[in-house]
Amino acid sequence: MIETILKRVIEQKGEVSFQEAVELAKEPNKDLLYSAANEIREKFCGNALDTCSIINARSGLCSEDCKWCAQSAKHKTDIETYPMVSSDEVFECALQNDIKGIKRFSMVTSGRKVGKKDMEKFCEMYKRVREKTNLELCASMGLIGKEELLMLKEAGVKRYQCNLETASSFFPKLCTTHSTEEKKAVLRTARECGLEPCSGGIIGMGETFEQRVELACELRELGIKSVPINILNPIKGSALENAKPLTDEDILTTIAVFRFVLPDAFLRFAGGRINMSQDLQKKALQSGINAAMVGDLLTTLGTSVDKDYEMFKELGFTP
Repeated sequence: MIETILKRVIEQKGEVSFQEAVELAKEPNKDLLYSAANEIREKFCGNALDTCSIINARSGLCSEDCKWCAQSAKHKTDIETYPMVSSDEVFECALQNDIKGIKRFSMVTSGRKVGKKDMEKFCEMYKRVREKTNLELCASMGLIGKEELLMLKEAGVKRYQCNLETASSFFPKLCTTHSTEEKKAVLRTARECGLEPCSGGIIGMGETFEQRVELACELRELGIKSVPINILNPIKGSALENAKPLTDEDILTTIAVFRFVLPDAFLRFAGGRINMSQDLQKKALQSGINAAMVGDLLTTLGTSVDKDYEMFKELGFTP
């Protein structure tokens, strides 16, 4: 089955159906599955590895009730909370990322959305970064509307990030204060405004594998080409603090199947990578991953950028 589907994807960029993707996950020869996914990545994306970094520009005290999130006011976690970082802090962080050769820089904010007055301040920060660095700019600021998206575009932002997080069929069990459809509307509006939409999800929150495939198919339907794949990092005090860890096979199989469904997308290492062994990270990079968020990640510490670059180059990637 794998050989037939692989040939169709490679030769015709044929679309993998939901049921085919589910069946691929059941393939007993996992090495064959991972190798086929890597072949698809090489065919459609080459060896360029896309890097990005983020700064937590507004932390905690979020009104939303997302069960996975340490920043929700519904949870009692030990994260640092603050209303807005300073322009100097944003600029210094961006400058260091530029020096390291990281391609893209994003501000990420807690809360349902950023209002117009705060957006004006963030846009001034983006303009400063744009003028003084070579970084491409991204933003992740919640369920904002067309006016705010156009403000970001005018400030030099090229990509807007809003994770679906999980399949539509599972999302209501994890969050009741907003919906998948609201997220999709933001992504569609971002594209209408001339911004590239970025969206992915978190695996390991209790979803079935079929629901992971559902998420991949929803992202394909939206035409998403930058797809962060997060592995749940259970935070003490959050609703999912006791979630069962995923196995290495769960992680690699998910990545490989996502590659079959999204052959030419940037599948991006994101949150939770800090808990993966070096060996597992290397296997993931040979199973479909071709992008990475590097440096610190929101409320958790990331890995050394230099060590990441060494690993990427060792496996034949060009960051």
